[in-house]
Amino acid sequence: MPGRLLSWRAARRLGLTLACCAGGLKAQSPNAQSPVALRRTAAPLATPAATAGAQTTAWRADSVKAPWWAPLASLAVPGSGQYALGQQRSVAYLVAEGFLIVQYFSALRDGNRERDTYRSIAAEVARQPFAGPKPLGTWDYYETMQQFLESGAYDRIPGGGVDPETDPSTYNGARWLLARETFWRDPDNAPPVGSPEYQRALAFYLQYAVTDEYRWSWRDAQLQQDVYRQTINSANRSYQRAVNYLGLVAVNHLASLVDAYVSVRVRRFGGVGGVAVGDVKTRYVLLGDPANGQGAWQAGVSLRRTH
Repeated sequence: MPGRLLSWRAARRLGLTLACCAGGLKAQSPNAQSPVALRRTAAPLATPAATAGAQTTAWRADSVKAPWWAPLASLAVPGSGQYALGQQRSVAYLVAEGFLIVQYFSALRDGNRERDTYRSIAAEVARQPFAGPKPLGTWDYYETMQQFLESGAYDRIPGGGVDPETDPSTYNGARWLLARETFWRDPDNAPPVGSPEYQRALAFYLQYAVTDEYRWSWRDAQLQQDVYRQTINSANRSYQRAVNYLGLVAVNHLASLVDAYVSVRVRRFGGVGGVAVGDVKTRYVLLGDPANGQGAWQAGVSLRRTH
């Protein structure tokens, strides 16, 4: 029994010794860390205050990247707001603006040149037989010249009161016929000159008839009148093209404004009305003949709900 007891005690002591040695070796191991070291190197858990602070910092960074004045800048100069927002499509807005402005002035220049041409034809051909000054007429005046062969006389019988032109194939004669049909009971039977009916018709004629300094005649010059018609029609198309390009310039300003506004709202508040805009793509597409200045803006927008 004593021998067995000593053997058991010796074995236990030996086990404790081995355990201590093993613990010492583990403590001396270069890869092992003490509990104190573990507590020092452990990463701290994120607290709600820290998370809120990080979100505030991110919101401020987005606000700096989305200046409130970007939409106003885009309204003044298309693409400038997108440039302030760091968007590459700012170049597209700026290039479109330059192209449209160049085309507008080009169409306006063509219209002015063609206007001067048909004015010269009218002065040198249709108005040349009549003496006296030849002042420039209004746009309606030159439009009327292509519709009638002659203007007719303003006062058919010089001296005394005005005697209207009676030939209805002339412009003045057509005005007098319209006045008679409008104010007389019977356009073929004249009432007394002093009657209200006659005076109302005469007042209408005096307002719309062509006076002598604007008188014209294309008689024996129908070929020149055809050239005149073609020139004035070409001028009208050029001016219409200029108006179209000017309208597209306004559309470009508006599109850049809306694009910048949406981008600022998305960056500052995450969306517009509970909807976030993922991406906005715009482009200008020409329709038909580019010389006509006709085109359309195409826009693609991807949306997602914010909550």
